[in-house]
Amino acid sequence: MTIIDYVQTLSDNPYFGAGFGLFGLGAGAALLRKGMQIGMIMFRRHYMITLEVPCRDKSYQWLLQWITHKGAKETQHLSVETSFEQKETGHIKTRYDFIPSIGTHFFSYKGNWVRVERTREQQTLDIQMGIPFETVQLTAFGRDKTIYFNILEEARQMALKKHEGKTIMYTALGSEWRQFGHPKKKRPVESVVLETGVAERIINDCDEFIKNSSWYGDRGIPYRRGYLLYGPPGCGKSSFITALAGELDRGICVLNLSERGLTDDRLNHLLAVAPQQTIILLEDIDAAFVNREDSRAVKAAYDGLNRVTFSGLLNCLDGVASAEARIMFMTTNYLERLDPALVRPGRVDVKEYIGWCTIKQVEQMFLRFYQSSGNKTEEFAKQFAENVMLQKKNVSPAQIQGFFMFYKNKPDEVLNNVSHIWDLT
Repeated sequence: MTIIDYVQTLSDNPYFGAGFGLFGLGAGAALLRKGMQIGMIMFRRHYMITLEVPCRDKSYQWLLQWITHKGAKETQHLSVETSFEQKETGHIKTRYDFIPSIGTHFFSYKGNWVRVERTREQQTLDIQMGIPFETVQLTAFGRDKTIYFNILEEARQMALKKHEGKTIMYTALGSEWRQFGHPKKKRPVESVVLETGVAERIINDCDEFIKNSSWYGDRGIPYRRGYLLYGPPGCGKSSFITALAGELDRGICVLNLSERGLTDDRLNHLLAVAPQQTIILLEDIDAAFVNREDSRAVKAAYDGLNRVTFSGLLNCLDGVASAEARIMFMTTNYLERLDPALVRPGRVDVKEYIGWCTIKQVEQMFLRFYQSSGNKTEEFAKQFAENVMLQKKNVSPAQIQGFFMFYKNKPDEVLNNVSHIWDLT
């Protein structure tokens, strides 16, 4: 039998024909499925654009809130996020925010349909945040990335609007900054009464620094500014920095150099990743470092493991790897205890003394505190300030304010009990 005869015999066999037909259908279906997969991949690659936002990214929570409020109001699959909001009166109100749950959602943005897929890895934890690792993936038709830039910018603006008129405090947690407490209502600069000209000099210097970044770059000067406020306790150093942050529309990153576990590397990292538009505050710098000439004090200051070294701090302030576009404030009650290397120009550019009350300060504080107490307020203020100065004792704004609080509705009794200022505080 020839090969042709053998093939003819097989083709006449009904079982073989049926099997060959099924094989052909299967092969055709497989090829069609593979072709569709390749076609879908090519279509997604050339005609769809995808954005993935991990939970570690700063815009993650902004995006979830934006999707809820702006994009996917009609979704029925939600997760709750409970927070607490502090009113101007100090009252704490519980707040419930609904955000898209784990799964797939769709919404329309400026005529474009966007697919949202929120996923959670149950077996993987974000080490920094201590929560399951999550991602949000946005998919839209087209090749223009502008749609995602617009979405993220709207989400950022919406998040900023929530904190408009407030000052956000940050504290270091591990290798990142976390918001500390509730956003505070901005404190007016006028509410912190300092000696004439001090507040104005610092504010003007900060404004000049912020508006002239190119001046520094053109001259090869590192774009950073350091301030040192020194003086007795209770005289308004920290209060003024809080008010200044509100005036400059910035947050405050509070860093404790005495924190156990804070190392040179971690300090350098924290300064480099500090949130934008913030002031870095190192309070009571003298408590962490002292003059190197006092060998016994130095030994005590550096005693223990995992502490920031003095040379490490200096490198963070103006070393090769130090961060730029930074405003840093340091405070101390004892200027003489600080090493000259710490307060030299380039590390501390502006030093201001915030001291005991002058007669003008006391008078202004009285006027501000009892501003609605009648026509004799100015006369009372002048008399009260003169009586305080006659005591020939140093008095801080904190002591004056505490005394006013004791007689908050009785300005006339304040005049008759001036000597009690030092008894009450």
